[in-house]
Amino acid sequence: MTVLIILGILFISLVVIVPLIERSNFQMSNEQMGKFGRWILPLLVISIIIQIIMYYSR
Repeated sequence: MTVLIILGILFISLVVIVPLIERSNFQMSNEQMGKFGRWILPLLVISIIIQIIMYYSR
């Protein structure tokens, strides 16, 4: 039941947020996207490591 509630909230938030972003004409330069892109891979690796530690520490 909890999974259905979470999925419902995510769906409703997407229905609300996507049109708001499309109307706002939010633009990012290539330089800004490069700065954000540099952080994605390290954050994913850290997240995976934390999840592995939490899984095996039970």
